[in-house]
Amino acid sequence: MSDLFLLSSVLPERSRRTCPKRTARITRLDCARHERGKGIGRGVLALAALALLATPAAARKKPKYAAPPPTVGGLLDNVNGYTFDAHGKLEHFTGLLIGKDGKVKKLLQPGDERPEWLDFRLDGKGRTLLPGLIDAHGHIMEYGFSLMGLNLTGTISLADAQTKLANWAAHHETPAWIQGFGWNQEIWGLGRFPTAQDIDLAVKDRPVVLERVDGHALVANSAAMAAAGITADTKDPPGGHIERDARGRPTGLFVDAAQALIRKAVPEPAPVERDEAFRKAQAALLAFGVTATCDMGTSQDDWNVLRRAGDVGALRIRIISYGLGVPTTLSIAGTGPTPWLYDDHLRMVGVKLFADGALGSRGAWLKQPYADMPSTRGISLLSDTKLKNLMSRAAMDGFQVAIHAIGDAANAEVLDAIDELAQTYKGDRRWRIEHAQIVDPADLPRFAEHGIVASMQPTHETSDWKMAEKRLGPDRLKGDYAWATMLAEHVPLAFGSDYPVESPNPFPGMASAISREDAQGQPAGGWQPQEKIGIGQALAAFTTGAAYAARAEDVIGSLEPGHEADFVLVDRDPMTTADPQALRQTQVEETWIGGKRVWVRK
Repeated sequence: MSDLFLLSSVLPERSRRTCPKRTARITRLDCARHERGKGIGRGVLALAALALLATPAAARKKPKYAAPPPTVGGLLDNVNGYTFDAHGKLEHFTGLLIGKDGKVKKLLQPGDERPEWLDFRLDGKGRTLLPGLIDAHGHIMEYGFSLMGLNLTGTISLADAQTKLANWAAHHETPAWIQGFGWNQEIWGLGRFPTAQDIDLAVKDRPVVLERVDGHALVANSAAMAAAGITADTKDPPGGHIERDARGRPTGLFVDAAQALIRKAVPEPAPVERDEAFRKAQAALLAFGVTATCDMGTSQDDWNVLRRAGDVGALRIRIISYGLGVPTTLSIAGTGPTPWLYDDHLRMVGVKLFADGALGSRGAWLKQPYADMPSTRGISLLSDTKLKNLMSRAAMDGFQVAIHAIGDAANAEVLDAIDELAQTYKGDRRWRIEHAQIVDPADLPRFAEHGIVASMQPTHETSDWKMAEKRLGPDRLKGDYAWATMLAEHVPLAFGSDYPVESPNPFPGMASAISREDAQGQPAGGWQPQEKIGIGQALAAFTTGAAYAARAEDVIGSLEPGHEADFVLVDRDPMTTADPQALRQTQVEETWIGGKRVWVRK
């Protein structure tokens, strides 16, 4: 129907100018009144006609639809999903509904109805989906710098390390100081620690500082010692040891607190170098499926890097920070743990303290002398009084206390301190003992008395078992790396890697936990096999256990509704992979944080 036809249907016939009712008896006034009424009608009709003309015919014919309902978020469907419920029971699901806020909205089972109105829908193609993996103990900036500098991890001999060092120096004229990480004299089969003379054979015209794999010792060449002013008269600092030759001259090895004597001469990294180290560490962690980590020993410079990343929206991984000592923690956080920053991506929750050193450098503090060096029991880094004072100062402001303790004497010292302080600082303190590697069997039940978290690293056991036997002898191994006993005593167990000491890949950690065999399958049947645990227990220690240890169990650790939608898609089902070596080879295909895909394998 045309607009012209519509108009003609509503307008009066304009040719009728006289009153149809006009007769000889009707007065002129009556006719005038009749004409006025017709005029009003014509005006109304004219306005209606103009309105019709102003509206296109196609629009007038368009049917009216109701507005679509609001979308409810995103859906990953057709997945082989696992998580733990609020009671720690393993739960299976096939669909994950993610809310617009990036949190888990609902777990779906095969028979559940799927929402129609979604922001996105992805087919998981049957792949296995696990909660985001959490490393309960790592060093994010040290890891980043290890990826930027000379990496000696995996070197099989001193000669191998010397060759790599010489090649590095030849291809990197700057910076002036060469820094490296990752050597292990036990793997080299050297029978001693490396010396400045060993390093001089590779590089002698530039200062060289090479850190042992555990971070508790370094070897410096002659140029580095000269730059730091080290002489035969240099004294051992409290909590540190300088290795010396028969004439009392430093050999180049500096253990624990003695490392600072060399470190003070090493130029500090520029902010841009620190930022790059963080970017490299974050990228590597995400590739391993690590969605959150505890950063153990955050310095002021480290915190500044993390804040810069957060300020520009570059902080993807979630970081729970423990300040390096009480003064640093108070300087950064003030009068108590910080709130979550950057949408639950960064928080300082506690303080990191050290009770002793490491087993590989014989700095771990033992109750009895080392079997392979009876002249020493290791190093106690803090007296009982100082340790309790520092713990008390942190606890009075509500900071969680995490204490490095490897040797059985150090673990006993920390347990004694907690026994005493728990009488004053009551409630849910979640004291943490980091590593808890060598523990007197009589002390194992004490971990449960005050809800102490045992923060342990499974790959330490598979890397160190041969060395542990040499350091301790056959009669002091029963309480070592005792994961099964900890769980049997109802001790909260959290797993990590201590990266860069070990790889942050959680799957070799799970394989170590269930088999106690190394990557070569040794020793067959597992070392101290009574301490093996199940795959479900190992996964829990890398998820819910690690979240609990970091006071973050209400945010991360599981895929319960309301938790952050942090998860990984992997290439196999770890829960049904019986072969530990196959479990080690598990590959992460996608990493998601807060309902967003942050890493994809290419």
